[in-house]
Parts: sequence; structure tokens; C-alpha cells
Amino acid sequence: MEQSNTPETDLRQQAGADRERLLSHLREAVSDAEQWLNTAPKDAPADIEHAKTQFQAALASAKTDMLKLEDSMLARGKLACKAADAYVQQSPWAGVGIGAAVGLALGYLISRE
Repeated sequence: MEQSNTPETDLRQQAGADRERLLSHLREAVSDAEQWLNTAPKDAPADIEHAKTQFQAALASAKTDMLKLEDSMLARGKLACKAADAYVQQSPWAGVGIGAAVGLALGYLISRE
């Protein structure tokens, strides 16, 4: 079965790419921090400032990617809510049935104590 490019699929693929990009930037930031910390006592003050500037830029980039990932996840959650709402609007009795089944199952589990 072929999967068509729906907004949900595109959003899921974008979220995965954003997640990978964020992890990559975080790895780079940690690597830069470790390198800076290992070489800081040996380097001249000008080199320390250069390394500090590079680390700050890597950290800022990672923070920006993290905000993009957060926005992507929020959009994905909103999309899931809209899909659930549309399903209940199209099939209200199915929603009632699912709610009743969950209620019965929980009632049974609670009454067993």
C-alpha cells in the first residue's frame, strides 16, 4: 500500500528531520564544549575568546533548532486533535461506543479491588 503525501505525513517527516538536526547540533555543542574545556588552560587568551565565540554560536543554533522542534511538535499535536475531532464529528456513535467501552473496562478494573 502506497502512502500518499498528506499534511500529516509531511509534518511527521519534517519533525523527524528537525529532531535529527537538533541532536546533531547538540552533539556538536557538547563536542565544542569538551574541546574548549580541554584546550582552555593551554591556549592564549585570544584563542580562548575565539573558542568561546564558536561555542556560543553552536549553542545558539542548537537552541533555535530546539524551538523549531517544539513548534513542530505543537503543530503535530494540534493536527492530531483536529483529526480526532473530525472522526468524532463524522462518526459520533463510534466515539460514544469507544467512551462506553473504556468506561466499562475502567469500572470493571476498579470494582475488582
